Amino acid sequence: MLPLSLYIHIPWCVRKCPYCDFNSHKSPEVLPEEDYVQALIADLKHDVQHEPSRTLQSIFIGGGTPSLFSARAYETLFHGIRALIPFAHDIEITLEANPGTVEQFRFNDYRQLGINRLSIGIQSFNPAHLRALGRIHDDQQAHRAIAAARNAGFDNINIDIMHGLPKQTTEEGLADLQTALEHQPEHLSWYQLTIEPNTVFYKKRPTLPSEDDSCALEDAGLALLEKHRYKRYEISAFCKNEQSARHNLNYWRFGDYYGIGAGAHGKLTSADGTGIHRTRKHRQPTDYLNADKPFLSATHAVSPKELVFEFMLNTTRLQEPIPHVLFVARTGLPIDALLPGLNQAQSKGLIVMTDTHWQVTPFGRRYTNNLQALFLP
Repeated sequence: MLPLSLYIHIPWCVRKCPYCDFNSHKSPEVLPEEDYVQALIADLKHDVQHEPSRTLQSIFIGGGTPSLFSARAYETLFHGIRALIPFAHDIEITLEANPGTVEQFRFNDYRQLGINRLSIGIQSFNPAHLRALGRIHDDQQAHRAIAAARNAGFDNINIDIMHGLPKQTTEEGLADLQTALEHQPEHLSWYQLTIEPNTVFYKKRPTLPSEDDSCALEDAGLALLEKHRYKRYEISAFCKNEQSARHNLNYWRFGDYYGIGAGAHGKLTSADGTGIHRTRKHRQPTDYLNADKPFLSATHAVSPKELVFEFMLNTTRLQEPIPHVLFVARTGLPIDALLPGLNQAQSKGLIVMTDTHWQVTPFGRRYTNNLQALFLP
């Protein structure tokens, strides 16, 4: 059976950040915690009744700002999920947290519930850059949030840091990364700010570092991460032990996952392994909570040509060698469906390939988009 995960989306934030293109909405004065939790349980119940029984390996609660919800809400939610699908004995449960919305007592409560991994959205330790990004926390709250997580007993923490920020110098970008490393997180997400459509920054573009400066910062940052013995296992993700990244790796290795909550996406393989379909839930919280509407907004059966592209879209982000048998196991297609594209990629120096594996080269990592484009349907 393919590994199975669950993504849960909490769509509310205190304030929408100007760079954010995620499905997030300004929270009402009183969050509809109870109604939303019951909707999540009903949503999952609908999904699992059409799928074979499998064990859940990981849960990721993202947003929005999941740390706006109380521990009591998550206690009810986990009880409902357990009634529908069994948890692995060593299940990884991640919750995204915003330093501006948490207190130490809440981290303690989360940990006691069985949440065993926190992903803390720091983005920067520089007060001026935090203001430019529209974050609701300051640098001192960022440090306190990490300390509170440790004091609550979390031994698996991810810190999110962005670089290429408005008017950020190379020295400032490296200082952010160095500060994050001083906290010794088990996992670190370090990625460049990109300007996405439907964001405030897209409509009013800030002054960003030049491409040369961004490349120089990335090179220096990668060297710093390597010096601190963090392994780059994915384009923008680093860890010392891959056990701190099980949910992420299931995505990139083309595993299955349910997606529940407003705007959540899912990917599920049929019981006989011959077909894959993707699901999407209603995006607006009001629609998702409307009892007269189904949770499912759309479902799509993925065609063989789309499967080739989607598999490569995910696995080309990884640094590790990818076995040919993984493609067969995760798509149900013969390896012959992938070989023409792999041969072309190898001829361009984007990958190296053996009889059993292929792997992205350093050159291919520089041009990952070009590599992925070779497999477009």
